Amino acid sequence: MRMFRRRSGRSSSRSRTARIAGERRMLVAMAVDATGSGMYVPFSLVFFHHVTGLGFATVGLVLTAVGLVGLGALPLAGAAVDRYGAQRVQLFLYGVRGTGFLLYPFAHSLPAFAAVALATAFGDRAFPAVQQSLIGEVAQGADRDRLQASSRALRNGGLGAGSLLASLVVGLAGDAGFTAAAWLNAASFALAAVLMRGVRVVRVVRGVRGVRGVRGVRAERRVSAADAAKPAAGYRQVFADRPFLGLAGVNFLNALGYSALSVLFPLYLTTWLRGPQAITGSAFTLNTVMCAAGGVVIAARVRAHGARRTRSTALGSLLFAAAFAAQIVLGTFRPGSGIVLGGALMVIVVLYTLGELVHSPSAGALSVAAAPEALRGRYLAAYQLSWSLSAAVAPSLFTALMSVDGRLPWALLVGTSLAAALMVVRLERVLPAGAVQVVQVAPAAPAAPAPAPAAPVVAERVATPAPAAATAAR
Repeated sequence: MRMFRRRSGRSSSRSRTARIAGERRMLVAMAVDATGSGMYVPFSLVFFHHVTGLGFATVGLVLTAVGLVGLGALPLAGAAVDRYGAQRVQLFLYGVRGTGFLLYPFAHSLPAFAAVALATAFGDRAFPAVQQSLIGEVAQGADRDRLQASSRALRNGGLGAGSLLASLVVGLAGDAGFTAAAWLNAASFALAAVLMRGVRVVRVVRGVRGVRGVRGVRAERRVSAADAAKPAAGYRQVFADRPFLGLAGVNFLNALGYSALSVLFPLYLTTWLRGPQAITGSAFTLNTVMCAAGGVVIAARVRAHGARRTRSTALGSLLFAAAFAAQIVLGTFRPGSGIVLGGALMVIVVLYTLGELVHSPSAGALSVAAAPEALRGRYLAAYQLSWSLSAAVAPSLFTALMSVDGRLPWALLVGTSLAAALMVVRLERVLPAGAVQVVQVAPAAPAAPAPAPAAPVVAERVATPAPAAATAAR
């Protein structure tokens, strides 16, 4: 199976050039958002215990319950994106999440905490799908892959920076530092919203531009007249699209592997390998640094070699499988030396992270490109369910297998990763060709001044084109 086709150096250098208006503002907003989230994500139970004053058991139960209920936000967010655009929905979710963290320090009773946590969970569950939709609106071809890689790198770097900042704040201010961290996170959402509000999304319909947004830079969303004229089929079309559902199924299998580092690795290390807990922190740090420093570089190398998105996604799954198989080998020999054990685990984490760096940008861009533009919000909401279901299933699944044999969860992950690699390659035949193959988008030429438009500007609702116009658009 030939994974790559070498491209010319000229094409490679052009693919590294930023061609999206407003891209810098978007990336800064992503970094700010991730830094704020990093102030509570790594120690969420401790964070919410100190902020609300409720017991650990109560906090854990509420977070689990609202997390499951929060899955209901995904279909609602998908429909809202298709109707109002990803940018507006994203700004609304920033407001919901920011308000939630602003109110957490005042939610000392159980009903108040549950209400604030539920609203915040709705925002948190829906946000990734909305951000993916926005990337699909403002970027085309290889630019989508580049933005996916940049988003992933900034996410990891921001989480690490936020965690360090929270540790500093708590260290200086004591328990009051947790309240300060909550408000700093709320401020990060507000700042990210201000930055994203300056990115102007333009819909291009029948050659006429209808602007959504306010002052700022411009990013175009192209909607053909034929697509605009089609009635919205809603989620019926999503669940009738078997190739896309297959893609979501592939992602569910890979998402189990993504859960391994945070859920399975610490348990496996301390119970089966009987290693020091400090190795867990080193593994997380190594993974975070590699993702932050190498995410964009690795993704650019993959694009420069002309890899199909399906093939690079499959390659990432194979690297995952190799890392999980190495865990089985290590769990069979179980070296007693802490130095040998720590060194072996760091090598495995490097292999795992390389799989993440290769897989994540291609898989994300593949899902965006495979979704029809008119229903992209609903499609990506359905796709995001595969991540959420995996996060819900992984803890109980891994612990049940661990109770039998510590190597069984890794054996399962080897099987799911190999199955995902095979399935995504087989899907090549039925997925849209433009989604499978990375298209290098040439920089757009500056638009010449145009005379007064003959057709009215359409901002939200798109009028049904005349038959001749629809034929021309097709």
